[in-house]
Amino acid sequence: MPDRADLKIKSSDPISNVDKTPQVPTTALLLSILQESTGRIATILFADRLGTALEPECKMYRLAADVFNDAAMILDCLSPALPRGPRVLLLSSSSVLRALCGVAAGSSKASLSAHFAKWGNLGELNAVGSVVVSYVSSLTATWTCLILLLSVHLGMNRAAVRAVRMHTLNRQRANLVFSTFLDQDKVLTPKEVSLQERIFERDGVLRWRSSSPIARGRIGLSLRDLLASLAPAYKMTGSIRDGEAKLMSLIRLYSQEDFLAWYDGPQRVGHISLKGGAAAKSQLKAWALTLWVAHRHRSIGGVDATSASFESVFDLHRTTLQDLSSRWADCINRLRVAGWDVDVASLETSSGSRFRLHAMADD
Repeated sequence: MPDRADLKIKSSDPISNVDKTPQVPTTALLLSILQESTGRIATILFADRLGTALEPECKMYRLAADVFNDAAMILDCLSPALPRGPRVLLLSSSSVLRALCGVAAGSSKASLSAHFAKWGNLGELNAVGSVVVSYVSSLTATWTCLILLLSVHLGMNRAAVRAVRMHTLNRQRANLVFSTFLDQDKVLTPKEVSLQERIFERDGVLRWRSSSPIARGRIGLSLRDLLASLAPAYKMTGSIRDGEAKLMSLIRLYSQEDFLAWYDGPQRVGHISLKGGAAAKSQLKAWALTLWVAHRHRSIGGVDATSASFESVFDLHRTTLQDLSSRWADCINRLRVAGWDVDVASLETSSGSRFRLHAMADD
């Protein structure tokens, strides 16, 4: 899949080229500087905000890159019909969309090329060809060809993206695989998951199989963020009520794990903090635990579920951790047999933090 539209239209009509360039050289120079500047700023902000998510969600951003690029084409074609002020805004927006396309397409293409390059043929996969369409001269023909070709382009790329079978477990694929395993004792293959997963999925959503969202998961949090979810803080000082005792309870519960996890029932958010050196399998276990706790918490139902005390939610975490730990080794082995790569961490979509615990004397 090329990272730009395969089909390019060359037009002799003023709609696409002539009217877009101001007659005054100084104005043209300023417009060029504005477009270049907005594109560079958009590239920096987009890469900073979503750079970590590009590899885990490469399928989504690969198709999003095509949407950005095609939307920029449409804006360029619309710009000659507008007055100078709105036209400048439209062309700047087009430059921003192309910058987003460049970041999303470049990063996602690298991940997909590495996925398909099984025999060292990465160069062959990166070879891109193009087709040049004959000239079109009328306004109606231009727009007809443009809309038709862009529709075909997006439709074919959507079908191609859906056909990709990734072997790493991002958040959405982990939801599908772990919920099916815990509910039916069945491990889905990458092919089966590719038929069920959505291309565009909300970040961090927790779904039990293919149901509606039951909660939201956050992984890679700092201890301060985790503490804030354990109990409300005092408004004056910002300290957590009984925070030290509750944190110590969690540390003892997860003493054999490389993570701390807590589910906030009223907010329906699962919080995961990772210890330094937490491997990919530990991150997958933390996500599976949070998903299972959220499902069991919802099964309680009613007001009792949202107003449960720390002790009752803590007991839910303890029993769920015991049940998951008893099945985890079998789960990992069966995941490998099914074709999943459990040694690659693809759950974090933003820059996370790690913590270390020092030895403490028991009370």
